[in-house]
Amino acid sequence: MSRALRVAQGSDREKTAERLLNSSADKFYDPEVDIDWNAPLQDGMYYAPDHRISLYGTELWDQLTPGQRIELGKHEVASIASNGIWFEVLLMQMLLKEVYRIDPTTRHAQYALTEIADECRHSTMFARAIEKVGAPAYGPPPILHKLGRLLPVIGYGPALYGSILIAEEILDRIQRESMADEKVQPLVRMVNRIHVLEEARHVTFARQEVVRGMANLRKWELPYQRLLISIVAFAITRSLINPRVYQAVGLDPKHAAEVALKNPHHQETLRWSGERIMKFLDEAGLVGAPGTRWWKASFLLP
Repeated sequence: MSRALRVAQGSDREKTAERLLNSSADKFYDPEVDIDWNAPLQDGMYYAPDHRISLYGTELWDQLTPGQRIELGKHEVASIASNGIWFEVLLMQMLLKEVYRIDPTTRHAQYALTEIADECRHSTMFARAIEKVGAPAYGPPPILHKLGRLLPVIGYGPALYGSILIAEEILDRIQRESMADEKVQPLVRMVNRIHVLEEARHVTFARQEVVRGMANLRKWELPYQRLLISIVAFAITRSLINPRVYQAVGLDPKHAAEVALKNPHHQETLRWSGERIMKFLDEAGLVGAPGTRWWKASFLLP
């Protein structure tokens, strides 16, 4: 790549970071202030739209009472939120790794630090929401929790930012639908609204880094980048609903998790949630062999 092109890319990178810094200063929430944590939950209201719950459309779903369906939705939302904390802790580690190696006076480094501050507030918000609804902080299965420690070490370049995008954009699409549904608990809708607004900036930042990283990528690095991001995508989609949630409504966790995994409605929800990001990653060149098998197993590709 020519020096002139590198300079131009650096200038665009700084302009984007400057714009995002200004937006962050102008539009942000403090969940400690902007959410009424003392307001009671509303009886009979949903925590998630029925058709987004993992067992929807199955025989197990038909066996559940309306109250059990609401309860399962509550526990699935708690599972997704606690996994959101896991994703964001990994994201913060990766961003700190980036800041550690670059000039802190650049707008790029300063926006990365601003995003870390956002993610700290989001993680606290998710934790308080889980506590408020009265569900456990399920998090990912133990093996994924351990393997997740490797990502900040082995992740770099466009696959690193692409992995961030997968987690953020899947959650974003689920939360956008939920926050617009008046049958969903006001607390959950407000948490989703805050996260969606602030994540829009994070998505812009990460998308630019993917494009920039692919332009600078050496040909021999592409297979590794494709494989890494596909495995991360698999881990994300498989961890969203911890099997232990099914115990809350008296179901066998192992059996219910198997039913959910085979459920066409649940698979379609995952594809739907990843539609936008998959199109972007495909156009960027990150979707393909040797990661195709993992993409299909994640249900993000048919």
